[in-house]
Amino acid sequence: MSINHTFKATVNWAINQGESTFNPRTFSRNHEVTIANKTSPLQISAAKPFRGDDSLYNPEDLLLSALTSCHMMSYLYVCAQHNIEVLSYTDQSEGDLEVKSSGSGSFKTVRLKPVVIIKNANQKELALRLHNKANALCFIANSCNFTVSHKATIIV
Repeated sequence: MSINHTFKATVNWAINQGESTFNPRTFSRNHEVTIANKTSPLQISAAKPFRGDDSLYNPEDLLLSALTSCHMMSYLYVCAQHNIEVLSYTDQSEGDLEVKSSGSGSFKTVRLKPVVIIKNANQKELALRLHNKANALCFIANSCNFTVSHKATIIV
C-alpha cells in the first residue's frame, strides 16, 4: 500500500522595476518562492553562469541541498533503527551539471561525502554500510535520473 503526499510552492517574478517592456537580454532572474505553510519565502535567482545573482540561492543549489539533506535524514533514520548513536554529520556534496550547446542541460552526477561521528567503535562497519540503505530510502535520490554516489567517512 502506498501513501501519497502533496507539496506546494508558489513562484513570483515581475519585470525589473523601472522597465516598461521585457528585455530578453537584461531581464532579472531574481524571484521569490514561497513554500506552503512556511513563514519565510526563499529569494532565488539563476546561477551566476546564467546571468543570475550569485548572492542568492539558485535551483541547482536547491537540488543539491535537497539530495544532501534527504540522504542525511534517511541515514539518521536507519541509524536510529540500528541503535547507532550519531554525534555529528557533515557533508560537502558536489554535483556536475552539463549544459549542451542547445542550452538544455542536466545533472550527470552528484557526489555525497558525508563525515559521520558515532559513539560506539563496534558499530563503525555497520554505520558505513547503512549509507547504502539510506541511499535506497532517500525520496529525492529515488526521483533523480542521474547517479547519486556517496563516499562516507565514519569517525568514532
